[in-house]
This record gives sequence, C-alpha cells and structure tokens, in this order.
Amino acid sequence: MLPKLTIPLAAVLLAGFTASAQNVPPAATPFQMTGNIYLPNKLPATPERVASLQVPAGFTISKYAEGLDMPRMLAVAPNGDAYVSNRVKGTVTLLRDANQDGKVETMQQVAQKPHLHGLALRDGKLYLAAIREVYVADVKADGTLGELKTLYKDLPDAGQHANRTLQFGPDGMLYLSVGSTCNACDEDNPESATLLQLKPDGSGRRVYAQGLRNTIGFDWHPVTKQLYGLDHGIDWLGDEDQMEEFNQIKDGGHYGWPSIIADGKHYPANKPKSGETYEQFDARTVRPLLTYKAHSAPLGMVFYRGQQFPQPYRQDAFVTMHGSWNRAQPSGYKIVRVRFNEQGQPQQFEDFITGWLVENDKSEFGRPCSIVEAPDGSLLVSDDDNGVIYRVAYGTAGKETKKTKKRG
Repeated sequence: MLPKLTIPLAAVLLAGFTASAQNVPPAATPFQMTGNIYLPNKLPATPERVASLQVPAGFTISKYAEGLDMPRMLAVAPNGDAYVSNRVKGTVTLLRDANQDGKVETMQQVAQKPHLHGLALRDGKLYLAAIREVYVADVKADGTLGELKTLYKDLPDAGQHANRTLQFGPDGMLYLSVGSTCNACDEDNPESATLLQLKPDGSGRRVYAQGLRNTIGFDWHPVTKQLYGLDHGIDWLGDEDQMEEFNQIKDGGHYGWPSIIADGKHYPANKPKSGETYEQFDARTVRPLLTYKAHSAPLGMVFYRGQQFPQPYRQDAFVTMHGSWNRAQPSGYKIVRVRFNEQGQPQQFEDFITGWLVENDKSEFGRPCSIVEAPDGSLLVSDDDNGVIYRVAYGTAGKETKKTKKRG
C-alpha cells in the first residue's frame, strides 16, 4: 500500500489583468488546492474473496473469465460472444461461453491496434475506438474479425483522459466520448471534453454536447430514450470536491466544465472562456440531476433492459465505480444502481454490489470497469486490476451457487 500523503498546492489566482499607472497589483482571489493520495493495497481475487462480495438477496456474482491481464471495455453480440479491450496492449479478445454454463471456455485475440479501448456492435460489425482513430470490422461466423478499416483518424490528441468510449444511440448514430486533455483548463480543440455524434460510415461528425470533463459511461433510457452519463469531477479540490455528476446529456448542451462544476460552484482558475460572468455562463449550462461522492471514478454504465432481474430493477441504470486515488478515505470500488421512478426520472444512487474494499479499506481485490448486459439478462463486469470478468445473475440463472451476503 502506498503511503498516505497530503499535498498542499497553494495558489493565488489573478482575478484581473489591469494594473494602474502606479503598478498597483490587480485584485486577487486566494484559493487553496489540496488533496490526498491513498491507494489501497492490491490483493488477488481469490474464490473466497469473490464469494464474500455483498449482493442483494437472490443475486449471485461469479467469475465469468479470468487471466485477462487488464480487461477494459466490453461489448456483447446477440449470440452471447463478448469482446473486451486492453488499452495498454491495444488488443481486443473474443470470449465465448459455448455451453452457456456461466464460464468462458474460449479466449482468443482478434484485433490489435495502438490504444484500442471503446467497443460497439451493430449489424454484424464491431466498431473500435482508439485515441485518434475509429475502426470498423466485420464479425465472422466464428467470432473473429475481418480487416480493421479506418473510419476516422483525426480525433483530438490524447491528454489526461485518452480513453475513448463509443455506443450506438437509438437513432443509429455512433456517440463517442472525448475526455479533456487536462484536469482543468480551457481546451484549444473544440472537440475535447465533449460527446461527439459520428456517422457510422465515417462521413462526418459533430459536437453533440460539451463541457464534459470525462464522461466514459453513458446510455439511453429504454423507455424515454433520453441520454444519461456520469462525468468525472476535477481533482485536487479536497476529499469532498468535485462531486461526480450524473447528467441528462442533451443535444447542444454545455455542462459547465471547467468554469462551473458540480451543482453550480464557480471554479476560479478558469473564468468562462466566452467572456461572460460566472452567473451569465451558469444560466445557460446544464446542471447535474444527481451527484455522487467525489473521486469515485465512474467508468461503465448500462440501463437494464432484460427480464432476468426482478421488476424493481428493470429500467434502472447500473454503474461501475472504479475507485478513488485522490482522497484520504477511498471511495468507489463498487457497483451502484441509479433508481428511476415510473416517469423515467432518476431519483437516487444506492449500492448494488460492494466488498472489493477489505481490511478496513486498506486493501482491495478489484476495480470494476465496464458493465454490459448479456443476451440472457445477466450483467458482465470487467475488472482491469485483477484480469477478471464477473457475471452477475439472479435466481436460477446463476450458474454457480455462491454464498453471498444480503445487503443491509
């Protein structure tokens, strides 16, 4: 376990740039940037530890695949074949559970390009996102891929948030998240810190929403078709700021980063680039519908569309909280549920699966990453810290009987 550190980064940020003839300093805003670094000790995901994970009554969680090094984003074909990316090696691996017993028998690398990360499937084709490129390949009958063809090769350069994700919307268009190049700054490229809408044939794209620091996980509500996503907050503002944002992402919307953060706070290091006052700029930005504990790092998000889970869980969203590094007491390292009401509006966060943090939060044996729904209605969850993919099932659909704890 790395030592707990406190890093004070004192800064005085100028609030104006006009000095008088007597060289009187401009007005200044005192501003303190602080933070903590605390990384739990990493442990292996042994069968005993997996069995100790706390799930709601009637649910099971088991290892679907393991030995995958650093599995990141997932996509699942209608026949149940799963594809998982490894952003470090730039690979995509096919996972197949041929006998449908809840465990993968076949793991086969099917693609490799630098920095492959985001995956999306549609009409027998797999779409793959790297830092500056989007590729497409035909899916063959045996699950392998044809030649990777380049659709786009001029996405914004990488920076602090280089992990592109992509999903198909109900309109048949591709949506691609482009994170910010920095913790907090005024971007030069208008496509940075945005969600882009792409034509699947590679013929064009546009900025769909902006002011999004790093929205890796996003999905559309099954009934209302409204788009939701979770945005990562700014680091080094202390343990409790900036809260993670749960946004309804609207066409043409601006979500405030880096000038307006969380529920309307002004970030003094970045005045509105438009020249407006904070108040003027805030009036035309979109506030989050919900916020979540700072630095939890939401990565994957999926609405549940299946029939396997009980009725109260259907049409709710499930989110992986990858886990913090920038706070004294770790947050995240869990899967949470976003409960929606009958009108299709989000109401609250609640824990769904916990227990990856152990030994009084001094150690962890997993960092949930991507989350997708399989054709049978189970959820598949990648863990890029321990090389595992988990399968979450309900009732008799659980292929293994695991002793689990009822959430209190």
